[in-house]
Amino acid sequence: MAYFEHLMKKNGAGKKTQIMTLREVAKYLGLHAMTVYKLTREGRVPAAKIGGQWRFKRDVLDDWLEAQMHQHAA
Repeated sequence: MAYFEHLMKKNGAGKKTQIMTLREVAKYLGLHAMTVYKLTREGRVPAAKIGGQWRFKRDVLDDWLEAQMHQHAA
């Protein structure tokens, strides 16, 4: 068990990354789902299309949002 925990920490698997759906992202950002869909399709929001459905990593989305806020604040 200790070896497995060591591998998880080494590979960053100890971090809890939440995978979100498009609707969850829309709710999280306070936007309409269609707006998130259009922005994602245009490549303006970081996402991956898996099995025909968009999926988002919450930590990546948070980093992207932080960068967007800094970019537009300047």
